[in-house]
Amino acid sequence: MDRGLMLNDGDCGFCMRTAELVPRLGVDIDRTTIQAVDLAALGVDAERAVVEMPYVHPDGRVDYGHRAFAAILRTGPLPWRLVGRLMTAPGVDTVARHAYHWIAGHRSRLPGGTPSCSIESR
Repeated sequence: MDRGLMLNDGDCGFCMRTAELVPRLGVDIDRTTIQAVDLAALGVDAERAVVEMPYVHPDGRVDYGHRAFAAILRTGPLPWRLVGRLMTAPGVDTVARHAYHWIAGHRSRLPGGTPSCSIESR
């Protein structure tokens, strides 16, 4: 794989809306939905993928959640590369993880979200 692959939940309006905005950041990634690929072949945990966005690095490593988003940002131009590094820096990493989980847990109530986006409905 030449470029990393962002995978989002195609059944979630908030996730789809976010995935459509990410390329505007100038990042160098490919993207598709978790429903459109063979997750096992990519080494992606299917259960975790509906709760935390996976990002498959070009070398096959997989990050989830805030670390996935940080890795995606690090493929882009300044200042996004710096933001991506900061998100996983000691001290900030914990805050970023909690923020990501709060957003994921409330995605059904965020712009583009619908009741079907709710993690509890999965």
